[in-house]
Amino acid sequence: MKSFLIIGLSTFGSHLCKMLSSLGSEVMIADKNSDTIEAMMPYAVSAKIADCTNTDVLENFGVDEFDACFVCLGDHFSETLEITFSLKELGAKKVFSEVNRDIESNFLLRNGADRVVYPEYDLAQRIAVSESNDSIFDAIELSGGYCVYEISTPRGWHGKTIRDLNIRQRHNLNILAIKTDDKIKPVLSPDYVFNASDHILVMGHIDDINKVV
Repeated sequence: MKSFLIIGLSTFGSHLCKMLSSLGSEVMIADKNSDTIEAMMPYAVSAKIADCTNTDVLENFGVDEFDACFVCLGDHFSETLEITFSLKELGAKKVFSEVNRDIESNFLLRNGADRVVYPEYDLAQRIAVSESNDSIFDAIELSGGYCVYEISTPRGWHGKTIRDLNIRQRHNLNILAIKTDDKIKPVLSPDYVFNASDHILVMGHIDDINKVV
């Protein structure tokens, strides 16, 4: 069972806490607001009402024992930066920090964040991609220009197998799964025959995916 520390219960932090809890993880939460802490207690195994900009407070959390730490303070960038740096100095394995502006990302990545989370950007990107092309239903950006897309089956793929199409070599793409009638079927066989009604979960560089769709 994995354990996580969430510092700050912004809207994103609160949703994250609930989701991690529902997936069976142990979550410790910390925030300065006692009302916010109380509301989230059903989803956490422990909670602290504390100012986490105080390094002495963080030291008592044993941050190096968590699988990952999340800093979710919304608009409070200076506090986010300070806490992110302190967590890494105290030996945190992974630090994820919430940002609200592009310029904040660089500061956080240079000062301890292993990854920045930009909820508004991520949502806008997924909606923009899916709505701009009728062949795309969802998109998740990874890194370095790589993405996972849910796409309709290209017309030239109907009735053909993964082996026939030589997808990995010809298109530089990996087929992760097939979605049919809202059910996900991991694709293990190169002999799977594509149907016109299939949605395909495909991973690759955005340029290569766009050539296919």
